[in-house]
Amino acid sequence: MGDLLLKVEDLSAGYGESVVLQGVSLSVNAGETLALLGRNGTGKTTLINTLAGATRQHGGSIALCAAASTVVALHTLPSHARAAAGIGWVPQERNIFKSLTVHENLTAVARPARVGRASSPWTPERVYGLFPRLAERKTHLGTQLSGGEQQMLALGRALVLNPTLLLLDEPCEGLAPIVVQELLRAIRRITREEGLSAILVEQHPQAILAISDTAAVLDRGTVVHNGTASGLLEQPALLDKLLGVARS
Repeated sequence: MGDLLLKVEDLSAGYGESVVLQGVSLSVNAGETLALLGRNGTGKTTLINTLAGATRQHGGSIALCAAASTVVALHTLPSHARAAAGIGWVPQERNIFKSLTVHENLTAVARPARVGRASSPWTPERVYGLFPRLAERKTHLGTQLSGGEQQMLALGRALVLNPTLLLLDEPCEGLAPIVVQELLRAIRRITREEGLSAILVEQHPQAILAISDTAAVLDRGTVVHNGTASGLLEQPALLDKLLGVARS
């Protein structure tokens, strides 16, 4: 188990005056992956968006333990400053620059590696190694890419920020099974082999529990379960009760 990287305490947030999250507390250790689960509409995307700075926060705190034991109060920062502090965000909408080429998308946002980083820094060339089909399409505009290729590019754009924490909001949604498997293999490499900390939201719980260390389940904007990913995988009845899904 690594040192504490992210600590969320008593977080309440939503959109405008609407409160979606209430009293959410959770943590992520360095080098670990948290699977964020729950039925549709339970607040998963709102939590990811709140960590990234894209919602209205009503209460609580979000602390990122950065390099040299520095603690950054993320909840006091706008979204662009959170990215600079080490948050890499891949939203559901992907948010690539569709009028730019694949290569321009990557080079426009690339940042140097952070001090003390153990693994090799992420560069556009390393992203091409992770996703060879992006290398084949580096001169294509974002509008010319398939949905799966756009998702690969969105993930690559987050990686070249060289973040300390990666936020992935349903990266496999609406994609063909063969593309889903390619993305899951890439995410496994990034997190398990490269050791990048991540929070994953996905509608296929077994798939992400298998590559996660811990799991949190949201219901009606609150955390109703928090434990190890393997422990939840080994309890199909509990998983069914929490998520309303059958184990495949």
